[in-house]
Formats: sequence, structure tokens, C-alpha cells
Amino acid sequence: MANPEDALKKSGLLSGPEDPFRKGQEFFQIFVKVKEFTEDLLKENERLRFKVASLESGLPPGSDDRVRSLHQRIRELEERLADLETRYKKVEEENKEFADRYIEIEEQNNNLANLYVASYQLHSTLDYKEVIRIVQEIIINLIGAEAFHIWMVSEKAPVLEIEGSEGQTPPVSSLPIGDGIIGSSAQNGENYFAERVSFPEPTPYDQPIAVIPLKIKEHVIGVISINKLLVQKKAFTTMDYELFTLLAGHAATAIFSAKLYSASARKLTTLQGFIDMLKTQPAKK
Repeated sequence: MANPEDALKKSGLLSGPEDPFRKGQEFFQIFVKVKEFTEDLLKENERLRFKVASLESGLPPGSDDRVRSLHQRIRELEERLADLETRYKKVEEENKEFADRYIEIEEQNNNLANLYVASYQLHSTLDYKEVIRIVQEIIINLIGAEAFHIWMVSEKAPVLEIEGSEGQTPPVSSLPIGDGIIGSSAQNGENYFAERVSFPEPTPYDQPIAVIPLKIKEHVIGVISINKLLVQKKAFTTMDYELFTLLAGHAATAIFSAKLYSASARKLTTLQGFIDMLKTQPAKK
């Protein structure tokens, strides 16, 4: 497990007088000293109260000055105790703020690592089917979708064709661009998010809870429609929106590149076959 101080150093936060880790250590030392001093004050306070009570019950005449002095001492100790309690609460609040900030930094580092891994996987291959599979894994494992569809813009007609599905089988294999929530998102290139995203069962295929267009610059090459999240996921997080942005750009580029490569490979194979066929034909005399 990584050392918290090392993690903070790597994140650039341990670099000056406002070093939160060092400040947290100083707060802890103050807390220990305050605790010890408070215990001593409580013991001293109790001892003086007992002594005053004993004196009041059996003091000889003329001892009023001594009693008043002891009462004054008790009031001073009580004031110091109240001041220390106030300082203790302040230190406790600052320690909590430091702990919350540390947790937030850890979460950000984890999110950055997930984004890096997802981006690397998308561009690790030029095999079209493998890229589609990687996109599906990102949607399942990082976004937490249980039912979704990947639609690609047809090269022959202004329609979206189903390329892959998970958790639900749509009753149609294509959708007109501009038709419904999915088609409209493909037409205008804008993300769609429903007001409610948590459902026990997948929503109808044409009523998704989210639609993310896959774009290269302003050109939409497909969309991802999500119809159900995992049971434990009740809403989209900041990390999810970062992943949607990643999918909109990087996934689109990876899919488009793999598609071009596959088409080029097929053409090259066909051309090579044609050349080989010409080579095997006997020359005419």
C-alpha cells in the first residue's frame, strides 16, 4: 500500500509551508499536548474544589482571604480549560478538513489512473472488433452500466446501425438519424441525460437514461445509449462525465481508425489476391 506522505508528494501538495501532511502532524502533536494538559487541569480543579470544601467546613476565623484566593485560582483554571477546549475543537476541525482533502486527492488520483488505463486500452489495437469490446468493457467496468447499446452511423444511408449490445436486445437493428432521443443526439452531437437514472429494470431501448455521441471534432460517427446502471449505482458521478468525454473523443477516434485499417486491410488482401492470380496465368504467346 502506498505511503500517504509519498502519495501527497507525488501529487505536488507537499511543497511549501502550507504542507497539509506536515500541518496534520503538527495538529496531532498539539492534540496530544492539549489532551494531557486538560487531564492535568481537571485533576487540579478537582483537588482544589475538594480542598476548598474541606477548608470551608473547618476553617478558623480570619481565613476568608485564603478561601477567596482559592476560588480565584479555580476560576482561572476553569477559564484556561475553556480556552483549551475551544482550541482543541478548532484543531479537530482542521484535522477533519485535512483528512477530507487527503481522501479527495486519493480519489482524484484513482480517477486519473482509470482515465489513463481506458485511454491506453482504446489505442492499443487496430482490430475493429477488439476496439468495440474495449469500449464495452469501459462502459461496464468504469461507468457501471448494466444495459446499453453501441450504434454506428451507416455509410450507405442516414441511419444508425446496431454494433453491439449488453444486457438488452433491441427489437430493431437500425434507427433513422434525427428520430427519437437516440437519433436526435446523433444529429445534433449533444449528450443526453435523463432526470432519473436509477431503475430496477432496463428502460425501453428508445428511452435511454443517457446518450453519448461518438465524435471526431464535430462529425458524429456513432452513439452509445445506456438503459440501466448497476444496482448499487444511483446517479452519475463527476468521474462518469469525464469518462463520457473520453468516450466521445478517444473511443470515436479508436473506432474510426480501426474501421479504416480493417477496410484498408481487406482492400490490400483483395488487391494481393488479384496480383497473385495474374502471376499464375500463363503468358500469351
